[in-house]
Amino acid sequence: MLPLLPHGGLIDMMRTPDRLRVSLTAAACCVLLAHAGCTQMTSTALNAEGVRLYQTGDYRNSMDKFNKAIAANPKEATSYYNMAAALHKNGKLYNRPEDLQQAERLYNQCLDYDGDHAECYRGLTVLLTETGRQDSAFRLLEGWAGRSPQNPESRIELARLLEETQNYPQATTRLVEALSIDPQNARALTALGRLREMAGDQSQALANYQRSLNVNRFQPEVAARVAALQASGAGVAPMMAAPATTRTVERWTGAVRY
Repeated sequence: MLPLLPHGGLIDMMRTPDRLRVSLTAAACCVLLAHAGCTQMTSTALNAEGVRLYQTGDYRNSMDKFNKAIAANPKEATSYYNMAAALHKNGKLYNRPEDLQQAERLYNQCLDYDGDHAECYRGLTVLLTETGRQDSAFRLLEGWAGRSPQNPESRIELARLLEETQNYPQATTRLVEALSIDPQNARALTALGRLREMAGDQSQALANYQRSLNVNRFQPEVAARVAALQASGAGVAPMMAAPATTRTVERWTGAVRY
């Protein structure tokens, strides 16, 4: 998975071995696999090319690739997410409300095919907040948490939104819930450490950060906070709160989530 953009980023399916594994060439796929498998390979390749174009700033052509990926495999949630993220970016960059509206539809289509797609929930939450519908964003995430009680990601995303609205006690509660489900969740540990540090509890923040690094050592910003806290001890000042920060399927009607 590629590094996430502020609203979730794009997923290069060829870099997500947990979702699928690619070891054959497209030609070999067509010879050795059934049509469905070849279709999946085509969708994967198109998504990978779309991500590459997106990273160069070629948003319009990246959307063309994602649109073709959807056509190749209409049930692959990640294709809808990638298309939505690209439209979301393009709509903000060029002030195109029609792109934002289409992005919202595509985020929802992604969730129709994968009801636990965390990046998609994150992107849709940001879009709803940016368009003045924060209450809808909360309903979206609360609904996800209710439908997936054993998924820590829904609690982490709720905590992020609560933190942005400066509801730090409730954000902390949601992160504690996430860690009760998955005690080794690095994202939850890092977020909880940040809230502890903002509250002035440096010792607990340090413990959370260190646990997070034990789970995932590839977090340079967390490692930097650990170093700063260890160097300064209890005299470290609390951190400041972070500030809040080619179309397809036009006739779609899906589940009401918010």
